[in-house]
Amino acid sequence: MILSLAVCWTGATYISRYLYRYVGTPSAYFAQLIDVILGVTIFIICLSVLALYFRHKELALLAAIIDAMRRISKGDFSVKLDFPTRQSEFQTIVESINEMAGELNRMETMRQDFISNVSHEIQSPLTSIQGFTAALRNSALPVDKRNHYLDIIERESRRLSQMSENLLKLSSLESDRSDFETSRFRVDRQWRTVVLASEPQWLAKELQVDLELEKVEVEGVEDLLGQVWVNLLHNSIKFTPNGGRIGISLTKANDNAVIRISDSGIGIGEKDLPHLFERFYKADRSRNRSDGGSGLGLSIVKRIVDIHRGDVGVTSAPEEGTSFTVRIPCHWADGPEVRRKKG
Repeated sequence: MILSLAVCWTGATYISRYLYRYVGTPSAYFAQLIDVILGVTIFIICLSVLALYFRHKELALLAAIIDAMRRISKGDFSVKLDFPTRQSEFQTIVESINEMAGELNRMETMRQDFISNVSHEIQSPLTSIQGFTAALRNSALPVDKRNHYLDIIERESRRLSQMSENLLKLSSLESDRSDFETSRFRVDRQWRTVVLASEPQWLAKELQVDLELEKVEVEGVEDLLGQVWVNLLHNSIKFTPNGGRIGISLTKANDNAVIRISDSGIGIGEKDLPHLFERFYKADRSRNRSDGGSGLGLSIVKRIVDIHRGDVGVTSAPEEGTSFTVRIPCHWADGPEVRRKKG
């Protein structure tokens, strides 16, 4: 600003001296007064021109921002403002809009993928049910085939029911309105109950289940953590061949309950590991479908562990088995989603 004023003042001095050649030089007082008036006038004119220039750029930027917000409101999340500006306020707004549009676009992609996956997973058992129902209309169908078809229909119906329950559970877990109650309980006792309840499944496959459980008490939502153990154990049972082994260990480390579930199953490929906890993701779709899986069990595990502010990880390799590790804090940090169970 001072530099601009100095430049204008210098310019006014040169202009006045040029004019004095034709009109004569006034007294020193009037010459100085004329220089001041002329310098201020030039300065005001320059400021006005600059203001008009930058105002035009600001108006263009505001118009672009308004247009971007309108497109976003209509569901067009491909918006990206590329409007370099030196004004930090506008730059912050531009970056925020681009970030918001990118996040909304990612969520829209996830929503579309979710709908596509749900439609696909529902359509498959429905197609089977419709096909075998039509086949049962044949009165000449042998009894053994009729019973086989009825078994398939029953299995596919159970899969649809399980998928519906899992979707409802995921929805309730991800809703801010969920009102969970916490209590203190022994994780080792909980695991023994889960293993005993699953005994028919692992005995049917002649699996060896080894337990190494320390006495560990945590504060959390007991029913939800029980669901985590059930999902992980059933997952190991499902993908471990007959005569295999499942190992379950529970220790306490750094005020965390550390649970490891390892098996001698068929394992998971390296490219599938990063996506294992995504909804409907299946490392082997044909294998999961034949086993009645919906691809939601591990998504539920991840969400419940997140609610408890813990973490879950997995290591695996094809034909070398799989190992899940879950860490749950022993003490609950109060948060908006959970309230303590009284009494």
